Amino acid sequence: MSGDTVTRIPIRRALISVYDKAGLEELAAGLREAGVEIVSTGSTAARIAAAGVPVTPVEELTGFPECLDGRVKTLHPRVHAGLLADMGNSQHVAQLVGLRIEAFQLLVSNLYPFEATVASGAPPEQCVEQIDIGGPAMVRAAAKNHGSVAVVTDPSRYADVLAALAEGGFTLDQRRLLAAGAFAHTAAYDIAVASWFASAYAPDETAREAGWPEVTGALWRRADVLRYGENPHQRAALYSRPGAPAGIAAAEVLHGKAMSYNNYVDADAARRAAYDFAEPCVAIIKHSNPCGIAVGADLADAHAKAHACDPVSAFGGVIAANGPVTAALARQIKDVFTEVVIAPAFDAEALDILSASKNVRLLRCAPPGPAASVEYRPVTGGMLLQSADRVDEPGDDPANWQLKAGEPVGPGVLADLAFAWKACRSVKSNAILLAAGGASVGVGMGQVNRVDSARLAVQRAGDRAAGSVAASDAYFPFTDGFEILAQAGVRAVAEPGGSIRDHLVVAAAEAAGIPLYFTGVRHFYH
Repeated sequence: MSGDTVTRIPIRRALISVYDKAGLEELAAGLREAGVEIVSTGSTAARIAAAGVPVTPVEELTGFPECLDGRVKTLHPRVHAGLLADMGNSQHVAQLVGLRIEAFQLLVSNLYPFEATVASGAPPEQCVEQIDIGGPAMVRAAAKNHGSVAVVTDPSRYADVLAALAEGGFTLDQRRLLAAGAFAHTAAYDIAVASWFASAYAPDETAREAGWPEVTGALWRRADVLRYGENPHQRAALYSRPGAPAGIAAAEVLHGKAMSYNNYVDADAARRAAYDFAEPCVAIIKHSNPCGIAVGADLADAHAKAHACDPVSAFGGVIAANGPVTAALARQIKDVFTEVVIAPAFDAEALDILSASKNVRLLRCAPPGPAASVEYRPVTGGMLLQSADRVDEPGDDPANWQLKAGEPVGPGVLADLAFAWKACRSVKSNAILLAAGGASVGVGMGQVNRVDSARLAVQRAGDRAAGSVAASDAYFPFTDGFEILAQAGVRAVAEPGGSIRDHLVVAAAEAAGIPLYFTGVRHFYH
């Protein structure tokens, strides 16, 4: 006799109380066919009965009616003793007999839609009513007592229940895994309630307006174990947060080797860069920085321009496109060694072309929906939170820029400035980006002073610097960085302004005859 057989517990009695009723009728029918007695609550019991499956209402079990608008229905010893009795403990078994209480071998339960209610914009009193009490109590009880009870909180696991019925019950290992999922379910629920409650009922108006709750948290589920981290001696895994906006963690790998830690980091940076634009855009990323980014008439045009910015660095890069990858784009990519290609879709022919290489990873990643409003960054012993940086501030619209020096530029130059400004947001600070014709031609990134960033951008642009436009992610603290751009022949510059020496930079722009625009918004990216 196998160990699994010994640890299986036949399911003879089940308690079902669910808000999400997906698959409920099929589950109840399967339990009935296996001869399982079903006890249920309120609308769940009504739904089961309507499906023609015999069910015992919980008030018949407890001898006490549901009351207080359903706030109290399962909080009763005949429910919780049946869930918590350790059937391997002879004293527990004897007490059940003496109290005439029957044990449950299965609990199926999921909780009120608290997060969905909050997200709907419902007033606080409605949100409070969606704080489940009886559900988490039952789920935790059954999970604690997993030695005797199986607990299922996810409708997608109902097929596992039916399979277990046919095999004589869940094994102990299976019940442990179900219990782990159940505790994660209640933990995520409690975190959501605690975070909202601390925000909705902050101690004073100032704290509420600040938008930072006293307590915040999230539950992260392991999505994958990676080969290693940034370096081979580091262990790594990918986690995702249920309910979070779609992002790179939820991308579907259509082809290629497993993603690495560095692949995910660069892919996220590439997606951030390309998906900022409405027009066809391609970004090529190395070490989280664009080595080329461009918009074009189509994605193939955008890629050609982005690649021309720095072909040497594009080798081994990560490419993101903000639209479906076409065969024309795929033919351009296939001849350059590329680690990852990210796009919202791939045409069938493009998929065939790129799949010919075993080394490239192809990721289908949904276009951004509602963006996350808060960004998290771990620090030693804590966590930093900030509102997300987006390119939708008033200063990101050229119509709101202030011309501080020179004559207004024409529509073509202004379009290049607007492109450079938006693309610069995706470059690590200190950042200088030179652009022409809707494409980067030189990028200076991640330097510890703006002068070096300007020098690097000009150096990478070479002859293309003359006649290009420049964007700086933050103000010029001195004139030296601006003067490097002027000497290289840059024809217009956009920067936030805000330095105590702005007047000196403006004077330098006037002397050089270069239009200088202040955006009034900064886009540091550390």
